[in-house]
Amino acid sequence: MNKLSIEKRTQIVAMLVKGGSINSACRVTGASKNTVLKLLTEVGEACALHQDRFMAGLTCKKIQCDEIWSFVGMKEKNVPEEMKGVFVYGDVYTWTAIDADTKLIPCWHVDTRGAESAHLFINDLASRLANPIQLTTDGHKMYINAVENAFGGDIDYVMLVKQYGNEGALVETVRMNMRRLTRLTNAFSKKLENYMAAISLHFMHYNFCQIHKTLRVTPAMEAGLTDHVWGLEEVLMMVETARKNVVPKDASN
Repeated sequence: MNKLSIEKRTQIVAMLVKGGSINSACRVTGASKNTVLKLLTEVGEACALHQDRFMAGLTCKKIQCDEIWSFVGMKEKNVPEEMKGVFVYGDVYTWTAIDADTKLIPCWHVDTRGAESAHLFINDLASRLANPIQLTTDGHKMYINAVENAFGGDIDYVMLVKQYGNEGALVETVRMNMRRLTRLTNAFSKKLENYMAAISLHFMHYNFCQIHKTLRVTPAMEAGLTDHVWGLEEVLMMVETARKNVVPKDASN
């Protein structure tokens, strides 16, 4: 992996964030599958570390939350009986929050759709906010206790119940930009760690690298987390700094 030039690594990451599969990245770049997977894991971990550290003290006012279904390894109906109930294969839900104003995705959580997952996700969200917010979720009942425990009465909370067959705007937006989350796909993750790395890379690219069409800046810029559009080379630089347990606010500094 260290033998790859920055240009080659940038090419691989660019394909991954545009929805390309691991196999297609291998075919186009000539890199081995193990090399691409190792790069994805290292970059994903660095992206997760960076966002976990700097998504703090956020002055969001309106947050929307939803859960995005996907699967790892195989669909739930195909999971062997001895593996059912083990969070390794089958259904996976990515709990996701988005700021309605800045379009920033401040946090996410990959887990089951149960009560414990809801509590972990909402508590994480609450810890990143500097002020009371207006929170909107879907009608999933697991949110009720989680929101009450995390925020108490210091929140304006409403559930928006979706009609059958319709997904929220947040889910539709994320699905459009990441093939691993598409309902009918052959680009699903074979391992949970690969899925989590891909999710972290996707949200890093969305928050820091991709200019939002309405805002004309990236969500991270709109939220005041950075003063420029990040390039993929800058994202790759975080791999080295993450190894040293030091992640600069702007890797270019």
